[in-house]
Amino acid sequence: MVPTLGSVDKAKLEGVLKELSNSFGRIEAEREWQREITKQTCEDLGLEKKVFGKLSKTYHKRNFAEETQLYDDFESLYKAVTTT
Repeated sequence: MVPTLGSVDKAKLEGVLKELSNSFGRIEAEREWQREITKQTCEDLGLEKKVFGKLSKTYHKRNFAEETQLYDDFESLYKAVTTT
């Protein structure tokens, strides 16, 4: 069921949709810039994109200790499962 909108609600809804559309556009532009700078940096420095991506996300979140612990846990579990 679609609600019946008065002129005030319709204008409000249209305003919100425009703002969201603008926000989506900014997000798309930022993602494109991230892809470009990642590609260029990896080419310039000879880095793997996967490693650089992990590095940049860890740097952003400032969670190196957490990432290290997660890897240690993964390594231990993997060895426990696969070692005979």
